[in-house]
Amino acid sequence: MLSGSRGAAAVKPAGNKNLVIFVAMLRRTLEIVGSSFRMAMQELWKNKLRTFLSLFGVTIGIFCIIGVLATVNSLQQNIQNEIKTLGSNTIYVDKWEYGGGPDYPWWKYVNRPVPRYEEVKQIKERTPNAKYVAFTLQGRGNVEFSGFLLNGATVYSVSEEYIKIQPLTMSFGRYISDAEFNDGSGVAVIGNEIAEKLFNEPELAVNKMISIAGKKILVAGVIEKQGKQMIGGWGFDQSVILPFQFGRRIYNEEKTDPVIMVQGREQVTSKGLKDELMVTMRSLHKLSPRQADNFALNDINDIGDQVSEAFAGLNIGGAVIGGISLIVGLFGVANIMFVTVKERTSQIGLKKALGAKRQIILTEFLLESAFLCMLGGLIGLLLVYVLAQILSKALDFPVFISVGNMIWTFLICVFVGVMAGIIPAVQAAKMDPVVAIRS
Repeated sequence: MLSGSRGAAAVKPAGNKNLVIFVAMLRRTLEIVGSSFRMAMQELWKNKLRTFLSLFGVTIGIFCIIGVLATVNSLQQNIQNEIKTLGSNTIYVDKWEYGGGPDYPWWKYVNRPVPRYEEVKQIKERTPNAKYVAFTLQGRGNVEFSGFLLNGATVYSVSEEYIKIQPLTMSFGRYISDAEFNDGSGVAVIGNEIAEKLFNEPELAVNKMISIAGKKILVAGVIEKQGKQMIGGWGFDQSVILPFQFGRRIYNEEKTDPVIMVQGREQVTSKGLKDELMVTMRSLHKLSPRQADNFALNDINDIGDQVSEAFAGLNIGGAVIGGISLIVGLFGVANIMFVTVKERTSQIGLKKALGAKRQIILTEFLLESAFLCMLGGLIGLLLVYVLAQILSKALDFPVFISVGNMIWTFLICVFVGVMAGIIPAVQAAKMDPVVAIRS
């Protein structure tokens, strides 16, 4: 017991000593940081025009980099969100491979058979990992109400499980019921823009009778406004959605490029679902092992990956443009630091004569340079924020500055500050105290 007590007593003073050393080091570090910050602010206040002109390059550089990144990221995010509305973890069974461009081999797909409604039940039975399967037709038609005619509306004819894959929110009224799907009733939900154009007020559309191709249709609900879309997507604001059994009376499914949507279960990846669907579709189409596929399985996740790859190049381009401006800003800040070292030569000599080490002098000037760059970066970030707010309201296009971009601003400013101040700081640290005081 006695020896244990003595051991504890012996350890305690050593622990207290380490704590005292740590507190002293922390206090000294905070003093250096505080002193550097005060010197940077004094330099800014004393030579306003010189500092402003020198920091202008950093401000413009950060403005270019963060501005381009914020715009590109916002554009990418909006497009990715639109892609997600096409259905998460969803495969589109179509005769066309999704893509485009001048080299698109349309002649390979034009004679393929279109998906058929009867295949929906078979796909669900033969594909265990398929959670929901929906059949859709897309046509164009004129919508009429009380003598008013709206041309070129998009008309979707969908099966029951479409709403499971593509969730819709009704701003007024309700969605089509299961009984109406089964009976093929003349009921529809319409987009916000169509409701506004035909009825002036969207809520007035509910329970009104419209007609498409001479068929009378009851409006059950109005879809919540979607807003502008960059890649088109479903375009629900300008669309009418009908039960498939009713819609097939208006449109011939052989001539409207129908699509089967298959959504996988939660634990299944889109690749796993696609592999399973490949076996199912080849079996349904009775293809031999040597025959090529006469159908397309389009993965929505692949479209998102292609978008990410395309925007990666834009991000690099924006970084290069901003980097050129930052190089100009770097030389501007370096110029300030060279002048500052020259002006404070006697002070540096006095500090060294009183015992300040080289590392202390070096750290002070590097921190001062970093603070100046961070100030320029904050001004650039503020300009980006103001511009983002203006664009968001003027163009109805949400532009946002992500936390990642803010972190990049901080890191870039610190890096530029250190690079700009390293040579002047080394010169200051190497000064002879006697020569420096005399000057």
